[in-house]
Amino acid sequence: MKYVCQVCGFIYDPEVGDPDNGVAPGTPFEELPEDWVCPVCGASKDMFEPAE
Repeated sequence: MKYVCQVCGFIYDPEVGDPDNGVAPGTPFEELPEDWVCPVCGASKDMFEPAE
C-alpha cells in the first residue's frame, strides 16, 4: 500500500522505497525507521496516511 504525505503530497511507494535515504525497494511503510521523514518536505511519519 502507498502512503501520501499530508503536508506536501509526496507518495511513498514501497515498491520504490527511498534509496536516496537508505530505504531499500520493497520496504513496507510500517517498517520504515521511526526517524524517517518525507524526502520532499521533512514531515514525520505520522503526517502520512494511506493513499486512496
